[in-house]
Amino acid sequence: VYDLYTGTGTIANFIAGKAKKVVGIEFIPEAIEDARANSELNKISNTVFYSGDIREVLNQEFAEREGRPDVLITDPPRAGMHQDVVETILSVDPEKIVYVSCNPATQARDIELLSGQYKVDRFQPVDMFPHTYHVENVALLVKT
Repeated sequence: VYDLYTGTGTIANFIAGKAKKVVGIEFIPEAIEDARANSELNKISNTVFYSGDIREVLNQEFAEREGRPDVLITDPPRAGMHQDVVETILSVDPEKIVYVSCNPATQARDIELLSGQYKVDRFQPVDMFPHTYHVENVALLVKT
């Protein structure tokens, strides 16, 4: 499993018990330090975390070294994913993509960019901020 925009590794550590290996990537080095500490505190040994710009870290060489993911989780910032990241995801070719988003507009844009190889299987909005217009969406995309 790849966990893009992993932050402090919350999702990566949560799913680690269901995966052979979870690889998290995050831009903020301090967040990666916390992700590693969270794995250690929770006695999770099948996670590995990388700090850097996802556009530079995630590439074919990375996928060959870490193994191609069966599942790729992405939880990008409000601006969504850069087109280079979308293109790399398509080339890495996971069986499933779980797309978590705090911005339905950029999520829709990115899903459209992925639609040549993936279709939405399930979609679940989550009202994490009641009485506001903010919503989190979780979409499961599967290969077409």
